[in-house]
Amino acid sequence: MSDLQTQFEAAAQTVQNLARRPDDQSLLKVYALYKQATAGDVQGNRPGFMDMAGRFKYDAWAKLKGTGQEAAMQQYVDFVGQLKAKYG
Repeated sequence: MSDLQTQFEAAAQTVQNLARRPDDQSLLKVYALYKQATAGDVQGNRPGFMDMAGRFKYDAWAKLKGTGQEAAMQQYVDFVGQLKAKYG
């Protein structure tokens, strides 16, 4: 897993240094995959109606419930590769 961990950490740096900002759906997916890989299944209560950004993040993360840490890391690395190709 150390090789995957290294790739995951490199991908996290890549996301921070993209030439252009990805679209909102891509950012939600990046967030959700990162959280699933680092914290596991979603925890806590869904944010209220007044916190729409929080609700979107929570919902994106909740869709990944049951995905293992290594699987989430690999999906994150793969998706960041796609983003790098598209957004530089």
